[in-house]
Amino acid sequence: MKEPPEPKAPDSKENPPQTDSSRLANSPQRTSTSLDGAIRLYRLRRWDSALAELLAVDKEKLNPEENLELAYYMGLCYTKLEQYDEALLFLEQVVNTGNNVFRTIQCRMVLALIYVVTNRSKLAEFELKRLSGSGFESAQLYTTLAYAALIQKQFKQAVDYYEKALDLDDKNATALNGLGYILVDTGMDILRGLRCCRKAVDIKPKNPVYLDSLGWAYFKNGELLEARTWLRRALDVAPKEKEIKEHFKIVTGAK
Repeated sequence: MKEPPEPKAPDSKENPPQTDSSRLANSPQRTSTSLDGAIRLYRLRRWDSALAELLAVDKEKLNPEENLELAYYMGLCYTKLEQYDEALLFLEQVVNTGNNVFRTIQCRMVLALIYVVTNRSKLAEFELKRLSGSGFESAQLYTTLAYAALIQKQFKQAVDYYEKALDLDDKNATALNGLGYILVDTGMDILRGLRCCRKAVDIKPKNPVYLDSLGWAYFKNGELLEARTWLRRALDVAPKEKEIKEHFKIVTGAK
């Protein structure tokens, strides 16, 4: 089963860079404590409260650097709340006007993930290639590029990207599952695909996407009993997932 990447904005555990907020907080030019309070709420993972606080900030009283920081955290909050159209407006503002390289990379990555899950794969590919062209590499970058290629049915390109992700992180479950699923579903290399799907399930044994891929891989390999067992487990975890139900129906009807 294809697994779309999650648009993952940094949360309190990931410690967004402190360069702006900590420096500005100690600056005599700092004009708003509301912005500081919103950032604290964000780091406490109270997305709704943080956003409400950010919306209450008087932009007219902020200097340009503070306004950019406001846009950054509003983009992240909207992403966490899955209000993607609003998130895009603020993240693009940071990308287009900011001078913090780390945040530009971070926001481009989140933008690409949002484009993928909102079915704008060509825009996602554009953002991701901008990142890779600048020398930035990560397993997440390549798994997102792979998914964008997969949506466009560019299967060989998707395989190449998943393999690049695994070169950087050989235990990346998303890459293992994506690579495995393509290899078995297209018939490129069923046995290798089955091995990849097994590894993904070993890493995350309760993920219904990975359980489904493993069941489908066994089916493509002609092992009906194993296929039904793993697809039943996937269905138990995610009974409303359309693709899992379709796979289970096909496999249980096979002889």
